[in-house]
Amino acid sequence: MRTLMLAGALASSLLCGTALTQAAGAADIKNGGSMVVTYKDDVATLDPAIGYDWQNWSMIKALFDGLMDYEPGTTTLRPNLAESYEMSADGMTYTFKLRQGVKFHNGRALAADDIKYSIERTVNPATQSPGAGFFGSIKGFEEATAGDGSLSGITVVDPQTVRIELSRPDATFLHVMAINFSFAVPKEEVEKSGADFGKQPVGTGAFKLAEWVLGQRVVFERNPDYFEQGLPHLDQITFEIGQEPTVALLRLERGEVDVLGDGIPPARFLEVRGNAKNKDLIAEGGQLHTGYVTMNVTMKPFDDVRVRRAVNMAINKDRIVRIINGRAVPATQPLPPTMPGYAKDYQGYAFDQNKAKALLAEAGFPDGFDTEILANNTDPNPRIVQAIQQDLAAVGIRAAVKTLAQANVIAAGGEPKGAPMIWSGGMAWIADFPDPSNFYGPILGCAGAVPGGWNWSWYCNKDLDAKAAAADAMVDPAKEEERTAAWRDIYLKIMEDAPWAPVFNEQRFTMHSARMGGPDAIFVDPVHIPVNYEQVYATDVQ
Repeated sequence: MRTLMLAGALASSLLCGTALTQAAGAADIKNGGSMVVTYKDDVATLDPAIGYDWQNWSMIKALFDGLMDYEPGTTTLRPNLAESYEMSADGMTYTFKLRQGVKFHNGRALAADDIKYSIERTVNPATQSPGAGFFGSIKGFEEATAGDGSLSGITVVDPQTVRIELSRPDATFLHVMAINFSFAVPKEEVEKSGADFGKQPVGTGAFKLAEWVLGQRVVFERNPDYFEQGLPHLDQITFEIGQEPTVALLRLERGEVDVLGDGIPPARFLEVRGNAKNKDLIAEGGQLHTGYVTMNVTMKPFDDVRVRRAVNMAINKDRIVRIINGRAVPATQPLPPTMPGYAKDYQGYAFDQNKAKALLAEAGFPDGFDTEILANNTDPNPRIVQAIQQDLAAVGIRAAVKTLAQANVIAAGGEPKGAPMIWSGGMAWIADFPDPSNFYGPILGCAGAVPGGWNWSWYCNKDLDAKAAAADAMVDPAKEEERTAAWRDIYLKIMEDAPWAPVFNEQRFTMHSARMGGPDAIFVDPVHIPVNYEQVYATDVQ
């Protein structure tokens, strides 16, 4: 992660929005044209303070901007609405200088007051934002969430400068300034639209809303006043709603659709991927995702690390990846491969059922034992957990499978003795932002091992908690490598304790028409899931 970027550090990329696509050999990109994207379900909201699902994340990003963003197709931070920023020596104060010439879609110029208002709006309990907690390190957060949302830590220095003071050093703070919950909104438009702002969004983004017919379509059009030179490439994007994925695929094959928003339908995945003519039309990319089996370390026999390690050795991850038609890669550790701190040289627990049996015997279970594993009842999760059940049975672990609705599995995982084992599929962790801390606190740290929490293994290592806190207090840019190494060591220690059996890191696949150009990272962006709309371009523009 990068914790300090001063004025001009990335001037070339900020002035040339086509850097990613030109690097892919498309230096002759011509702006113009349109694109049709299909989705089965309607969009819940386009309000950046409310939106919190994979479908609306990238749509919201096309309409709004934050102080920070990521280099297109990467997890590298860069200034966005901020022209530059400065961080105090103790990492407790950030001063952002806003970019000149930024306008909202209603024509009004962006000002520092808008940044303060937008963040305070998200924190205000009246907004009921699911992202309010991300701002917990800003001074005055507790008072703001108990009152009217006013944050004492945010000060408007002048119309182009905003200062944000923290109550503690927080190396993830700049990532928070890049997620949709911090995006700038104009107060007058929010107050005018009220609860309907999510259906009548006004931002500073590359596109602006042109039409929304509920249940049918959402239309974006180019923002001619967008501050980043050369972007967006397209004049218009139409999101067609209510399209079954299989029908959408047929329409794409007929040239009526340009991007499958829901991805390639599983029933036709192998056929489509195996067709040579689709080779250049299928985009594949890693997600900040890990699917795993949790073992409740407070319940026997999973209180014995030898048993937990045996489970890791018993599961044939390659076979499970084949069950989902190769739409993932086997996982070796909690972090996904594209996350900073991922240990590339760590091989994890090899599939070795003989060693697993030996460990179980050493732990006092030469004949195995009976247990239970819970899973989401939505396909393919029942098939995956049955494969895990078979693998465990091969080493003597007789795991009864219980498939439940997702809400019931989550509820059981949040109870101290609610479930000895859980397959996380359908509920597995996708990072909110590309920082290793986001994979620790909620799902492996002591703070998550509470009733209703997401740490379903109930693993609590106080020493690692202290090391995690120390890592997140490393805000000095000179300590970036040290911080990444610290997180790497934390996750390797977790693998020694083995509260999880990481199974796979899901890959995202989608398909686009031949007339849409750009590298895979545009269509399966690692942060702005699923599509980086402002970077997509049409190849048939004259």
